[in-house]
Amino acid sequence: MSRFKSLLILGLLPLMLLGCSEEPPGGWHGHDITGVMPDLEFDLTNHNSEPVTAEKYRGKITMMFFGYTSCPHVCPVALRKLAAATRDLGQQADQVEILFVAVDPKRDKKVLDEYVSDFTPELVGLTGTQEQLKEVAKRYRVAFSYEEPQDDGFYIVNHSGAVFVFDQQGKVRLLIDEQSKTANITEDLRHLLEQSSS
Repeated sequence: MSRFKSLLILGLLPLMLLGCSEEPPGGWHGHDITGVMPDLEFDLTNHNSEPVTAEKYRGKITMMFFGYTSCPHVCPVALRKLAAATRDLGQQADQVEILFVAVDPKRDKKVLDEYVSDFTPELVGLTGTQEQLKEVAKRYRVAFSYEEPQDDGFYIVNHSGAVFVFDQQGKVRLLIDEQSKTANITEDLRHLLEQSSS
């Protein structure tokens, strides 16, 4: 997993240095990638088996994380952290959406609805065909791959642990890594919401 995270960070590092946005007092906790990654755009299927595009989530701060429902550790930890950070916004929580892009459709499609319901109402499960998933992953320079099945048929999916944060207009703003603390994520989200209302 660390290899995929390293590849993502190394690929984005030159772009991070170019990111420029209005910083809050004390700066951002996440990596500022404003203007150096594409706007939020995808054509996928949500956990209710409905086709959706990014337009559905315009008007909200959106966090996008790639993973899979059978993930034994990284995905549950990351999603609980994002859910907690959103809840800590209080009344502003309904202005934030978490998009979980599940990249293992063979297993994900059957359980995605039940899986996302365990975290928070603000969590939306998304998946699609291999072609659709590869397209959105390529757009955000995210890699994922499948390991060989074990004797019991279970297999690991290698994927990035980074979270992309988009503003209400679908513009990319921040990259949050696995080490980010819940309180820091909440603070960054609150600053983004304040900027949008000013």
